[in-house]
Amino acid sequence: MTTGVYLAILFKIIGSLALLIYGMKVMSEALQKMAGSQLRHILGAMTTNRLTGMLTGTFITCAVQSSSATTVMTVSFVNAGLLTLAQAISVIMGANIGTTLTAWIMSLGYSVDLTSFVFPAFLIGIVLIYSRKMRYIGDFLFGLSFMFFSLVLLSDAGKALHLDTTPEVIEFFKSFDVNSYFTILIFLAIGSIITMIVQSSAAVMAITILLCSTGVLPIYLALPW
Repeated sequence: MTTGVYLAILFKIIGSLALLIYGMKVMSEALQKMAGSQLRHILGAMTTNRLTGMLTGTFITCAVQSSSATTVMTVSFVNAGLLTLAQAISVIMGANIGTTLTAWIMSLGYSVDLTSFVFPAFLIGIVLIYSRKMRYIGDFLFGLSFMFFSLVLLSDAGKALHLDTTPEVIEFFKSFDVNSYFTILIFLAIGSIITMIVQSSAAVMAITILLCSTGVLPIYLALPW
């Protein structure tokens, strides 16, 4: 492939990631508007012990599709004296579990054809947005559709790159020893740095799943990443 084709696919991947982050942002804002103060009340009431606190963190993160939002919310409650440190730790641990469930949802975009769901959801969402009573539900559905549509675009871009038949890419990842602790630390650092830059672990997971789905990135390197 020519340089122009590679650039076009690269911009498609970057645009898809931007669409993914935007869709998650729209979903998060819609849920917060629907729940309002009730979301905060539920978070305080459901953290009476560590188990319920962890389950609460998992549920909220799955709902808003952002462990960062759950963590920031929890820290603000600690500062306000509404939650103890022990309760906050359990909620944040649950948020990390919720992030893992988010990755499972994302993997659907690489194994299931989501186009049959995405376009009807866009239509229903835009209709509900213009309805006063169902506006926030429409926003949520619209954000969800954006998220799944971005996964479809990412999957198509990954297939178009043909990374599994590119010798340079294959040799690059093969040059790392999967049994070396140093290699694990390198990929751990790469994942950490990229996540700090883009402020979205979901976007990094989407790229990781994309590389794994093409067979280029070994699972032993994908896990620390």
